[in-house]
Amino acid sequence: MDLVTFGVQMLNAIQYGMVLFLVASGLTLVFGILGVINLAHGAFYMLGAYLAYWIAAYSGSFWIAMVAGVAIAFVVGLVLENVFIRRLYGRDHLVQVLLSFGLILVIDEVREILFGKDVHSVAPPAWLSGSIQLTDNLSYPVYRLAICGFCLIVAALIFFVITRTKIGMIVRAGAENREMTRVLGIRFDVVNRYVFAVGIALAALGGIVSAPISTVYPGMGDGMLILSFVVVVLGGIGSVAGAAVGALLIGLTDTFGKVFFPSVSSILIYVLMAAVLLWRPNGILGRREV
Repeated sequence: MDLVTFGVQMLNAIQYGMVLFLVASGLTLVFGILGVINLAHGAFYMLGAYLAYWIAAYSGSFWIAMVAGVAIAFVVGLVLENVFIRRLYGRDHLVQVLLSFGLILVIDEVREILFGKDVHSVAPPAWLSGSIQLTDNLSYPVYRLAICGFCLIVAALIFFVITRTKIGMIVRAGAENREMTRVLGIRFDVVNRYVFAVGIALAALGGIVSAPISTVYPGMGDGMLILSFVVVVLGGIGSVAGAAVGALLIGLTDTFGKVFFPSVSSILIYVLMAAVLLWRPNGILGRREV
């Protein structure tokens, strides 16, 4: 493999990992802070992609589709937390799984009613639709580079909020020791609602930015849900930094696995997960048991 090809594959790995991080960061927040197993998280990734297709088709602007799609997903998250999710706190995980699986069926049925079963495409912004010529026979899409930059900016904003703001301090405290945080007088009613809504919005944002390169199709969130859980387990439940590390590891393993070990590439990420859990049962940046 020459240097240019290696660089292209590295960019692909980073781009894939950063999109995974967007989705998995929302999942790890919901799982780590609220203690809720949300199997419908991948459905919101799909919902974001369909919202991007629908809004872009009517507005003619991908940027309007992005802003409106994230806003709609955020509002949906607020409503769902207020109506359904809040009743799951402290309940058995089986109840959480059943309710979230029901949400998958509802979202999928609504998707079929509104959009049917067809595969759709979303055009990237015109100024990001070209390619950079690397060699005579090799070029790289500008939009993929833009995804890397955009996801890095979003990741920086997430880390800033988590590490430098009061709400971030409350979220981190709740992830570390929820009961002690309650004893200190912090009420989690509003925090829970907004954490869940932000998690849903991040999943939808991942679907929106991926729509122009992966197309929009039914069931596109299923694989993303599985990978997101792998990222959360790898990085450590409740750790946003762990989600970033896990997502990049998955991106590198999947991308270069398909290049060097194509016959077994589909299982490499699970081999990686098993190896990490043997080394650190609580994940790379997960909280150690004492």
